[in-house]
Amino acid sequence: MIEIKKTPLDLIDDIYNLAYWMTGNEKASTDLVSHTCLNTDMQAPETEVLRTFRDCYLDTYGQNSDLEIHDISGTQGNLINSLKQWAADIKLSVLLSELTGLRHSQIADILGKPVDTIRLWLFWGRKFMAHDYFLRASA
Repeated sequence: MIEIKKTPLDLIDDIYNLAYWMTGNEKASTDLVSHTCLNTDMQAPETEVLRTFRDCYLDTYGQNSDLEIHDISGTQGNLINSLKQWAADIKLSVLLSELTGLRHSQIADILGKPVDTIRLWLFWGRKFMAHDYFLRASA
C-alpha cells in the first residue's frame, strides 16, 4: 500500500475541519488554523503538524472543553485541567480517525499515547459523540 505524505499546506482543510468540530465556531476555527500555521514548520511531516494543532488547541481552547466543572485551584485544579485535556484528546482522537482517516498508530504518535489507549478512546468517544453526551459531567 502506498502512503501519501501530506505537506502542511495540504492539511489546511483537514485542520480547519478539525478546528470547527473541536470549537463549533467559525471564527475560533479560523484563529486556531492561523495559530497552528504560525507555529508549524512548512517542511514538517503530517503528524508533527497535527501535534502542533493539538498543542495550539489545548493552549487556547482546551481549558474550555465539554466538561461542565467549575475551576478549582490547587491539587483539585490540576485534576480538573487533566480531565479537560483528557476529554479534548478523546474528542480529537475520534475526529482524527473519522475526518482525516489516520490510522490508530498515527493518532497514538500525535497524542503521545499507546495504541491500545487510542483504540479504547475511539470506542468510547464514538459512543459518546453519537449520543451527543460527550463527556458531560452532571451532578
